[in-house]
Amino acid sequence: MEKINAVITGVGKFLPEYRLTNEELSKMVDTSDEWIMSRVGIKERRILKDKDKAASYMGAMAVKDLLYKTGVKPEEIDMVICTTVTPDYIFPTTGIMVCDQVGMKNAFSYDLHASCSGFLNAMVTASKFIQAGREKKIVIVSTEKMSVITDYSDRKTCPLFGDAATAVLVEPTTENIGLIDYILRSDGVGVKFLHQKSGGSLSPASVSSVNHGEHFLYQEGQPVFKYAVTYMADVSVEIMQRNNLTANDIAWLVPHQANLRIIDATARRMELPSEKVMINIEKYGNTTSATIPLCLNEWENQLKKGDNIIISAFGAGFTWGALYLKWGYNS
Repeated sequence: MEKINAVITGVGKFLPEYRLTNEELSKMVDTSDEWIMSRVGIKERRILKDKDKAASYMGAMAVKDLLYKTGVKPEEIDMVICTTVTPDYIFPTTGIMVCDQVGMKNAFSYDLHASCSGFLNAMVTASKFIQAGREKKIVIVSTEKMSVITDYSDRKTCPLFGDAATAVLVEPTTENIGLIDYILRSDGVGVKFLHQKSGGSLSPASVSSVNHGEHFLYQEGQPVFKYAVTYMADVSVEIMQRNNLTANDIAWLVPHQANLRIIDATARRMELPSEKVMINIEKYGNTTSATIPLCLNEWENQLKKGDNIIISAFGAGFTWGALYLKWGYNS
């Protein structure tokens, strides 16, 4: 029996029109373009200003873009995995709302919550369903409205995050392409350094929690940076070694776009030149689980079938990991 691999066959996106620049941020909080660029490498980020639109809207728009590009009909989709840390509601899931808005009537869906590592976890999960032989067309929707949990009076965190959504189509193949190997890891030591304190069952919403700003993202930058630099680089090198890959074998590194210094450190450990690293953090900031597929969308025309690609991410919890995949198509 031929081995079945899961391969990406299309990538779509949605970006809000509004650009929040560093210059505008500097009028809201004590910061500057120079300060932000030197520390994280972000120039601007997209913000969904419409108060009546949320993650499901952006996700649906990204899926529509994907289906238009691939020529696939909504009713052909078997499954939808939605990654988000900013769901429309605690329940029902955002994924089923995306399905309803797009007309994916034959798909079952659920949300996957793994913060910035969400796309990696979803890709591995999708591959297992594909290899089981039941599902033929799976859409991974990564949609994040980070602006709603960002405190724009906190100069340390408000420059970091932006809003975006992506949609990736995953299908079966018997060719030696698609997801080849993966490493996924987690360690709860990071909970205290990066979290949203209130709104869950441990600390439900209250007048006090709102007054104390406990529904905004909380981050201690130094420990998060320290762990991210180490773990993201380590796991990227590990997956190279496990598959006998050298820097010459790799066409692209697709790193999570959280901090330019973390990206640079990972590339150096892998001995990759900058021209092999996808970087768009300057334009979009950290869009959490959407950053990696947003890169794949932007570089789609430069990707060639069979390209060796390493994808790596690090996120809250902590969660981190790396994927090794061979690209599935020529644009």
